[in-house]
Amino acid sequence: MPKDAAVDEFAGLVRTLKARDGRSYEALGRRLSVSASTLHRYCSGATVPEEFAVIDRLARLCGADEEERRALQAAWTEAERARRRAASPAPPPVPTMSAAPESNPEPSAPEPGPGPAPDPSAPDPSAPDLSAPEAPRARPRRGAPAPLLVTAAVALVVLALAALLGHPTRRASAPAPASPPPGRTAASLPFTWSIGSQLWEGGCGHTYLVDRAPRAVAAPPVAADAGAWAGTHGAVHGGEALVRITVQGRSQSDAVVLHALHVRVVDRAAPLLWNAYRMDDGCGGAVTPRHFAVDLDRPRPLARPVDGLDASGAEVRKIPAVSFPYKVTSSDPEELLVFARTAACDCRWYLELEWSAGGRTGTVRITDGGKPFRTSGAKGRPAYVHDSAEGRWITDSDSGQTG
Repeated sequence: MPKDAAVDEFAGLVRTLKARDGRSYEALGRRLSVSASTLHRYCSGATVPEEFAVIDRLARLCGADEEERRALQAAWTEAERARRRAASPAPPPVPTMSAAPESNPEPSAPEPGPGPAPDPSAPDPSAPDLSAPEAPRARPRRGAPAPLLVTAAVALVVLALAALLGHPTRRASAPAPASPPPGRTAASLPFTWSIGSQLWEGGCGHTYLVDRAPRAVAAPPVAADAGAWAGTHGAVHGGEALVRITVQGRSQSDAVVLHALHVRVVDRAAPLLWNAYRMDDGCGGAVTPRHFAVDLDRPRPLARPVDGLDASGAEVRKIPAVSFPYKVTSSDPEELLVFARTAACDCRWYLELEWSAGGRTGTVRITDGGKPFRTSGAKGRPAYVHDSAEGRWITDSDSGQTG
């Protein structure tokens, strides 16, 4: 299928940035915490990143000015729309209705012969009789909605019983209230936020738990298409989940202060007894980004800031962890990367970000499209890697790996 013109235009701008910098795909990928093959796919137009943040980092790294970055973001927006259109299934054709022939048409009544001429003084039977009293109008029935209310109440009771009977072993905390979609939390907020919840460590390594046999699981996707692959297979993060939160102020002069990041676990259950599928045979990079480490197995998990490391140069350089309070503006956004790990539970959890600006304070709930994030322990589960040569999933023992 030929690529969309918007995708080609975006890929051309990315190639221009890469050519200007002069470094190899591998060297730039280490700086951006993505694999060389992923960056090459961006430049060739084979795929479009789900988040603009990685391209914005590339632009800054290659010395792009503000105008170039705005043009690049506009091109990414159009390319992302084209990618979503291509990924959406075409609607089924609407069947055309044709009139069926009548097999046994009824015989038509014979046309009446000419009758006597009408009397002009006789009243017209089709004219309304103005002297007749008007028929009383029917009143609406006030009690009509009662059966609907009873039916709705019965349905709610049935659903509640089904939920309780279906999960007898779960220990639930307070449910996560609904959260507005990322970036559109509330018009009155002095900042915007977005998330990436299908990230792989280093852009290439991740484990998913899937309740399917290997023959029913598709080959691993590229990292940019992980969300669609996981959704199709009902996959759950196995052992670790990476969440990226991008926060950007609405004003360049009025800063928003981020004060703290909290973790809330709303549901714990035994780890899923599903197969573990590794997205590759393992990978490594020279850059370990700064992040927040979360141990979901603790009774009250905390988001602990951890320094990053950059080993791409002659000397290893420490990347200081995000230290609260932290300021963001429209020209100085911030990415908060969360590494949440578990070995002992099937956990559902979300994050809360405390902020203040212009004398106002508040807390934003960070969820996965309005639902809690989900991560389950994968230790001891049958693990599979994909053999690209044979086009099938094989076990760790078959591949020569262990663990």
